[in-house]
Amino acid sequence: MFRRVWTHRQAHWGSLAIMAAGWVAVGLWVDLSPKVETDFFFSADDPQLRASVELGNRFSSAPQVVVRAEDRADDRKLYLEHIQSLTEALGAIEGASSVLSITTDNPTRSPLFGRILLTPDERATNLIVQTDGSDPEQLLPRLESVLEEHDTPDFGLVMSGVPVIVEQIRRNLFRDLVVFSLAALLLYGLLAGIVYRDGAIVVGTLTTCLSACAATLLLTQALGIQIGLLTANLITIVFVLTLSHIVFLTANWSRVKARSLPDDDAVGRAVSLTAEASFWSMTTTLLGFLSLLVASAKPLRELGVAGAIGAATAMAVAYGLYPTFLRRIHSGRTEMAPPTSRPPSEGHAYSRPKLLGAIAMVAVFLGTGITKLDTDPGLLTYFAEGSPLRDGLEQIDLDGGSSTLNIAVRDAAGGRVDQDVVNERMWAFQDALEDDSAVGVVLSPPVLLGHAQTQPLARFMSLSTLLDIAASPAFGGVARGFVSIDRDEGLFSLRMRESVEEGSRESVIARLTDYARNAGLEPVLVAGLYDLQAQLGRLIASSLRIGLAGLLVLFIGVALFVARSARHAAIMVACLAVIPLVVLGTFGHLGIAVDIITSPAANVALALGVDSMIHLVVRVRHLGAEGLTPTESWATARHQILRPVLSATLLICVGFGIFTLSTFPPTQRFGFAVILGTMTAATVALVALPTAAALLPGKAGSKL
Repeated sequence: MFRRVWTHRQAHWGSLAIMAAGWVAVGLWVDLSPKVETDFFFSADDPQLRASVELGNRFSSAPQVVVRAEDRADDRKLYLEHIQSLTEALGAIEGASSVLSITTDNPTRSPLFGRILLTPDERATNLIVQTDGSDPEQLLPRLESVLEEHDTPDFGLVMSGVPVIVEQIRRNLFRDLVVFSLAALLLYGLLAGIVYRDGAIVVGTLTTCLSACAATLLLTQALGIQIGLLTANLITIVFVLTLSHIVFLTANWSRVKARSLPDDDAVGRAVSLTAEASFWSMTTTLLGFLSLLVASAKPLRELGVAGAIGAATAMAVAYGLYPTFLRRIHSGRTEMAPPTSRPPSEGHAYSRPKLLGAIAMVAVFLGTGITKLDTDPGLLTYFAEGSPLRDGLEQIDLDGGSSTLNIAVRDAAGGRVDQDVVNERMWAFQDALEDDSAVGVVLSPPVLLGHAQTQPLARFMSLSTLLDIAASPAFGGVARGFVSIDRDEGLFSLRMRESVEEGSRESVIARLTDYARNAGLEPVLVAGLYDLQAQLGRLIASSLRIGLAGLLVLFIGVALFVARSARHAAIMVACLAVIPLVVLGTFGHLGIAVDIITSPAANVALALGVDSMIHLVVRVRHLGAEGLTPTESWATARHQILRPVLSATLLICVGFGIFTLSTFPPTQRFGFAVILGTMTAATVALVALPTAAALLPGKAGSKL
């Protein structure tokens, strides 16, 4: 099936050597393991973390891990022995500063320990592992090792907490980056062989795409951009961008060769025919990624820079390496494109207004789903439903919550936390929080004081004295985590439930802070993972609006320059707008969440749509300059790009289809979004754009 005829093998090996050297350099200098920040994908210099940093300065705290231990044997004595052994083993782990369990503290006598150690299920209790802030990538394997040793049929264990969730997300990203990216590359090679039936083209395609990926990784590493939450898909994005240039370059080369020109002339002519459209496609994609630089979250900004580098690198490598493979193929062999350049009877096929109306109606209907788009998915949606990990996290979430939220308050009248009247107001706030269905466990100054009052002689001490004792080193300075040094502010530490149906996080936070005001308290700062997720949701929505709208605005100028016709430029922009309408609207109608990992898929689909449309319009302009009528130009141009667009669509859809088989839901959603966007892009480029142009023909290639 494959033809392997080379005229200069040294060039073949030289190109392969460049690709191999690039990936050797990647292996030596680039860490492909994604870096996920503990503060839920935000960097320390992001403005979203100011409240968290400020709270950390006022109240000392460290991340906690919750281990849920279930008594499956219904043997209380044996259960306590298991708890004692597990408590000691967890306490010996490097990175664990202390461990609380029912064998270290009596939860029935303390309002503090009763809240954090007991669960609604009387057969299960919690162990609270206080960490010293160690890297979750190092801490979680130690915890897992201990739990694996103690997990038995009669003693079931699951764990949760910010360090656990963040590290699990990082692991899923890394596994999918390696497994599914490699599987997609192999499938791309197989499909390329079926489509092109030429070994030189297949090897050249894979070598060029892999070289572009390696160059992009090295350049981003040189700029200090590590593989992170969003840039984990950078390899596949750059691969697809490079593949798009190659597909159109190959199609033009094949068409030129059908005219029996010498090999070098065929390659040079193909480059000349393709370069203009490729340049403007690259420019539009590059500017689209750069529009993400206005985002205030570091991961989005890093994707903007890395994507822009990838777009430029994809074109440079595609035109620098791939033509050398085309020159090595023996002349007069290819049959990849029909020799005819002008379909005799297609002109009238694109003047049917009903076809365009149907496409417009579908786009408008699907676009209405954008109003229902969920850019603030629950934390548990990052894990597959029905998986043991998801089930365990849901159980802990239902028991007492899994997402942290910290609310610092002060007395509205200016009182101190250690005054009885302020303590009563805080108890009122505590009760209101615990009655809210979205809230799990709540720890606060009144709960801490309630625990202190259970100690011997506590009834004879004032609240101020009890706080002095709780803040002393003898008690681990526990009070410093809930009361400011000046004792004018108190911290309410909440664990929010992610598995219950509630409104948006913003509305929930607003409701909770209203409870404080109703109790006579003034909210000072709000922070924590739950709040950061709310801000992340706003940033995703904002980046989609700004990025996609910015790309459409930028595309107006490109379309005007490429089409040389205001009418055709307007049609191009309208067709391009259909792609995000369909992708995001479909997600809204189906109730599929757009998380931060999925959101770049719309940019990838737009880049593919831009590529196809620009190549079509540039070809129309060239054909018009050759003397064809507008109708003939559109029909012929569509006929000539039909095969490369369909080939690219097939390759991309099947390749990204592998990602839908992932056990990591964000990877599944990313793959589905790219497939949907790619199919939409092909439809608007091959059907909607030429149909609309036929209805409003104007003059092909006319000057503005």
